[in-house]
Amino acid sequence: MASTPPFSRYEFMIAWRYLRARRAEGGVSVMTWISLIGITLGVMALIATLAVRSGFREEFVDTILGANADTSLYYAPTYVINDLTDETYSVPGTISDYDALASKVAALPGVERATAIVRGQAMVSNGDRMNAAEIYGVTYDDIKKISRITDPETSQGSLENFEHGIAIGVGIARELGVSLGDKIQLISPNGAKTPVGVTPRISTYEVTYIFSAGRYDIDRTRIYMPLAEAQSYFNREGVADEIEVYVKDPEKVDDWTQPLLKIGGENAQVWTWKDSSGSFLKALDMEDNVMFIILSILVLIASMNITSGLIMLVKNKGRDIGILRTMGLTEGAILRVFFLCGAFTGVIGTIAGVALGVLFALNVDHIMAFVNFLSGGGAWDPSVRGIYELPAKLRGIDIAKAVGLSLALSFIVTIFPARRAARMNPVEALRYE
Repeated sequence: MASTPPFSRYEFMIAWRYLRARRAEGGVSVMTWISLIGITLGVMALIATLAVRSGFREEFVDTILGANADTSLYYAPTYVINDLTDETYSVPGTISDYDALASKVAALPGVERATAIVRGQAMVSNGDRMNAAEIYGVTYDDIKKISRITDPETSQGSLENFEHGIAIGVGIARELGVSLGDKIQLISPNGAKTPVGVTPRISTYEVTYIFSAGRYDIDRTRIYMPLAEAQSYFNREGVADEIEVYVKDPEKVDDWTQPLLKIGGENAQVWTWKDSSGSFLKALDMEDNVMFIILSILVLIASMNITSGLIMLVKNKGRDIGILRTMGLTEGAILRVFFLCGAFTGVIGTIAGVALGVLFALNVDHIMAFVNFLSGGGAWDPSVRGIYELPAKLRGIDIAKAVGLSLALSFIVTIFPARRAARMNPVEALRYE
């Protein structure tokens, strides 16, 4: 008699028949449903969590790179001794030939553009409202290339009027209660130099553009000013503070550190976006790994219910096992039958979990709106999380990880009860029948 190949049609038929327990075997049916629901919820939670974490990281990085340079070249301050008082004081490092230096940097392979900027801090006020602001002095041509700042869907006004005023973040506008066309005051402690010392500088500017960079901390502190005006306001006539560099592959920004230092020469320093936000991204990656492990344990617990259900099924089907063995089924065939019983539960639960997880990720905005409604508002605080909404991004690798984990655990936990059924002695199984 020719032997049948493994996982033949009759093995699937028997397994499917056993999986659909009759009313008399209600305990098995209940355990099957518990296992199925548990795996479904575990896989759904795993996919939804991975999608949200991927979306959060991508949105966070995009808001960093969309409103900031990938890396910056600047010079360390120099220390000077006052001949009259013998006191040592520092002089901020500046760049006098910034156009020539920016051209050299832009010529590096992989560099998309390099721009000179002036940076400073000031107090911004409107009436009795005040706020601290970080001022960026840039040219009109350069600000037009900052993607997050020039997004027409999140901005107000026109950059065509940038040379006649300033551009402020939507957070500053909200806190000061200003809109397009209003005038605000900038107050800097490092103002005009007089015989009696340095007096604060107070200047009034018209708000010609209001932007949203997608980051709460940027929108409530950043102001863009024409480069020439910033040079005059911060006493930087004819110089710039740093060269902002934008590269083709921001993830490999460290590859440009040494070339930039070589071009910059003595006292040159480089500060990348990873230096400013790298620790936060590392924390996100560590949190992703921890969340994956925790949710994997939940999937494992749900999968263990398959073992309980199969042990009950093997006990109830002892007579059937004995009859099948006497009819010629091998131990391997019996093992595969009960393995398929557990595998069916794992596969069905995994498919349902993937469907629910994808559905959750695609509708995360509506779900957060509902949660926000139930909580009375404040479910997502941008001042804490930095970005304004909960993003989600479905990645094939994340879905594959969830599916692979669920199926692997489901298949592994079925081996023990399936081996127990295969090793059952048919004589002992039929002794009292």
